[in-house]
Amino acid sequence: MKTRAVRLYGKEDLRLEEFELPAINDDEILAKVISDSICMSSYKAAKQATDHKRIPKDIAKKPIIIGHEFSGELIEVGANWKHKFKAGQKFSIQPAIYYKDGPVGVLSAPGYSYPNIGGDATYVIIPRDVLVQDCLLAYEGPGFYPASLSEPLSCVIGAMHANYHTTPGSYIHNMEIVADGKMAILAGVGPMGLAAINYVIHRADRKPKLCVVTDIDQTRLDRAASVYTVKEAAKHGIELIYVNTGISIPVEELRRISGYTGYDDVFVFAPVPPVIEQGDAILAFDGCLNFFAGPSDPTLSARLNFYNVHYAYTHIVGTSGGNTTDMKEALEVMTRGLDPAGLITHIGGLNAVVETTLHLPQIPGGKKLIYTHLEMPLTAISDFAELGKSDPLFAKLAEICNRHQGLWSVEAEEYLLAF
Repeated sequence: MKTRAVRLYGKEDLRLEEFELPAINDDEILAKVISDSICMSSYKAAKQATDHKRIPKDIAKKPIIIGHEFSGELIEVGANWKHKFKAGQKFSIQPAIYYKDGPVGVLSAPGYSYPNIGGDATYVIIPRDVLVQDCLLAYEGPGFYPASLSEPLSCVIGAMHANYHTTPGSYIHNMEIVADGKMAILAGVGPMGLAAINYVIHRADRKPKLCVVTDIDQTRLDRAASVYTVKEAAKHGIELIYVNTGISIPVEELRRISGYTGYDDVFVFAPVPPVIEQGDAILAFDGCLNFFAGPSDPTLSARLNFYNVHYAYTHIVGTSGGNTTDMKEALEVMTRGLDPAGLITHIGGLNAVVETTLHLPQIPGGKKLIYTHLEMPLTAISDFAELGKSDPLFAKLAEICNRHQGLWSVEAEEYLLAF
């Protein structure tokens, strides 16, 4: 079967190409990709190429398909997996796989490491590496874009689970955020921050009583507040406060909001030293700072208050991606009704992937969602109405999105795919 895919040959060398996929063997599955959400990690992979830890050294001759936040339908299942999967099932993939090659551990991932699987493609072959590690996950919820966004949501879920707190007088670490505690999400209105707010509000088992979300861009704060409202959070028992920290003394203001106790759980969503230091400065006794943002600078450093480490038991963790359990939780909460549409600000076709990936930091807004079987320029949802004055497709999409608070939706997706 022929596929069209965006392949990486070297630093900033991305090419949209058509090529033939081989026939699958008994330990593989042929799948149709429907949607892929472009991640900043794909931008980093395109910039670093073979310097990236997950990308093979021979991509100039054996290019890999990019994209790792994808969903679709299974087309043909190899004989060894017919007991578990069937044609027609919707799926998502946990991309961060790890396997042993003799005595050596190998970091590997669809979207980084394989010639025949990645999200920015029309058809892919799911390899044995993914299957034996239980990283192919069935999705039973509505639409396809939620399954694409289950991967970024799983990263947030993993971060929440990775935080820990101590038991006084013992060396026992209690994993998870503090129930009914105080939380701060710094630089928290980008795509991943929005995912965190959504999850914090809608998770069933453990929530903070106070959640403060910061940024220095008032426009982005206002959009976040319109999507994940203070009123909605209050229905779930959370006092949600949005704060613009582009003020003279942001630490003092954040500490005031906490009642001068500081915050039990602080999540830093930007690899910026002043933001990291701000997070350290607002930690409560036994507070945990989670450095979530993935830096591209290997020398990134920030000042840490070691007096508080010693006497106030403050601590720091870092997470990079979620695991399969986190991914399953993400798919489960979406099946129960959590809608990640608030993360999405742009829609495009496979033809838009190269330019979007290479210029992702310069494109404002949240997630850029690609429908791989479509030809469509990357288009902001906020531009649908204006474009609809001359294009009936965008006119209808604008009408549908307006019925959904200006957000993308399963209804909009179904209309677009059927157009």
